Amino acid sequence: AREFSSAAKGESLADSTRIMNGYADVIVMRHFQKGAPHEAAKWASVPIINGGDGWGEHPTQILTDLLTVIRERGRIDGLRWLAVGDMRMRTMHSLGHALTQFDCPVTFVGPAADALFPGSPSMAMPEEYKEDFRRNSLNFSEAEHVEQAIADADVILVEPVVQPDYSKSRDERTGETGMTPANFKITRELLETKAKSDAILLHSLPRMDEIPPDVDSTRWSRYWQEAFYGVVMRMSLLALVLGAME
Repeated sequence: AREFSSAAKGESLADSTRIMNGYADVIVMRHFQKGAPHEAAKWASVPIINGGDGWGEHPTQILTDLLTVIRERGRIDGLRWLAVGDMRMRTMHSLGHALTQFDCPVTFVGPAADALFPGSPSMAMPEEYKEDFRRNSLNFSEAEHVEQAIADADVILVEPVVQPDYSKSRDERTGETGMTPANFKITRELLETKAKSDAILLHSLPRMDEIPPDVDSTRWSRYWQEAFYGVVMRMSLLALVLGAME
C-alpha cells in the first residue's frame, strides 16, 4: 500500500487511520515503520492489530508459534527454545517478550558484525531488547553457532539471516542477499546427529536456504502446521477483539 495508496501521495499516518476508521470494524496494520500501529492507535476508533511493524514487533506471529507449540508439544512451560537468525527481526523481539510470561529458557543465535561478509552488520539481539528482557526476568543466553545449543532445544525457531531490508520498498532494495553460513543453518544432518528426537522446528516463512527442502519430511518440521495454526489463531484474535468470544 505504501507504493500505490494515498500514502504514496504523502498522506499522514494520522489521516490514513482516521479514514480507515470508517471502512472497517478492526484495522490490521503492517507497516514499514517501527511503532506505527501503536502511533495509529492514537487516532483509531476501532481496534488495531499489529501485523508487523518494520524492525519492531510481530505479535500475531509469536501467538501463532505459541499455539503451534501447545498443539504439537502439549505445553509451553519448561521447554527450552533455540532462536536462530537475524535478531534484529521483529519476530525475535516478540518471541523474547512472549517468553517472559513462561518458564522457558531461550538461546539466541545471530550473526556478529562481519560474519556474513566484510562490513555486514551485527545481527545479534539489540541491547535495548536484551535490557527489556532482563527487566522482565527472561532466562536467555547467546551463542555463535547452532551446534552449541541445538542438543538442548525442545523448540527451534528459525528466521533468515540473508534477506532484503523489508523496512524499505521493493524499489529501494538493492544487492544480492547471499547464502546462509553453516552457523545459522538447520540441516537434516544436524537434526539427525544433534537434535532431540521430539524437538520441533518452526519457521514463519518464507524461507531462504536456512532450512533445506530435505528437512520438510523429517519428524522435526512443523512449519506447515504452523502456517495452518496461524489462520486459526488470527481468526480467534479477530473474534476476540470484535466481541464474538471471550
